[in-house]
Amino acid sequence: MFKKLSLIALSLTLLTSCVSKKIFTDLETKYANLKKENRSLSDENGRLQSELTKAKKELKDMTESYDSAVTDRNLWENEYKALIIEHENLEASYKALEENSSASIAANSKKNRELLAQLEAKGQALTAENQRLEKLKKELENRSKRVTELENVIAAKDANMRALKDAISKALTNFEGKGLTVEQRDGKVYISMENKLLFQSGSWSVGTEGKKAVQQLGNVLAENPDIAVLIEGHTDNVPMRSKYNITNWNLAFDRAYSVLKTMIGAGFPRERVSISSYGETKPIINNSSKENRALNRRIEIVVVPDLSKLPGNGEIEQMFSKQ
Repeated sequence: MFKKLSLIALSLTLLTSCVSKKIFTDLETKYANLKKENRSLSDENGRLQSELTKAKKELKDMTESYDSAVTDRNLWENEYKALIIEHENLEASYKALEENSSASIAANSKKNRELLAQLEAKGQALTAENQRLEKLKKELENRSKRVTELENVIAAKDANMRALKDAISKALTNFEGKGLTVEQRDGKVYISMENKLLFQSGSWSVGTEGKKAVQQLGNVLAENPDIAVLIEGHTDNVPMRSKYNITNWNLAFDRAYSVLKTMIGAGFPRERVSISSYGETKPIINNSSKENRALNRRIEIVVVPDLSKLPGNGEIEQMFSKQ
């Protein structure tokens, strides 16, 4: 615990030398808020996916129930028709026997009354089943509509992020093959820039070529008001060699902060961007070779969508609250 407190104190001292306390505090606050918003968006996305899965299952169960009910109704209709035919036959027999046997007439009369009672019961059951089928049909239509709305919400979010990814890739075409990659996963866009594109070895200031890439990226992102950005600093596992005892975490933070300043300078709103440092704790590949370590030394810019502003999302949330 003492070692951890010492490391935090040392980090704060070093950061104070490069960044004013107010700026650092603002950045930490924005980072905490963005992480909270990111968790909220991830939870919301997970909830929507869960609701969609549940709705699809309910739709399937109701469809099966509806089909089964239709089969039963058809069976009862056939029985009902057969009873009608039997009733007509008995009436004909009753008329034929009416003049010959009072005993037979009495028997037929009793059977006829029983048959009429059965017909009435079947008719009532058939009416009730038709009403149940109509109600089930309406519920089935509502469930189908809900599934469609959920699919549209998720599709809209994915389409927005795909369009943004394509715009970013187009803007940064000149930097392909120079340590820059753009990909979409988990409903977010990740822009990874290797240190060879952004910094000189051991430096935390963005170089000329790196500034061009970050500025172009900042220009594209600034045109999208419904996103927030998190800049993550990463290093390999080789300790820093410095008389000032700068750690990999410090270096990753300073580099992320340098990228943040460059992006804000390109016009991206300061209130929608924050930074974090992971140092060597999140490698994308093992550090077993020089080439692998170069891949782990990177800046990752994570673009997060604002799910609450997607078309139709307010109506979907209102619908969920009534369930």
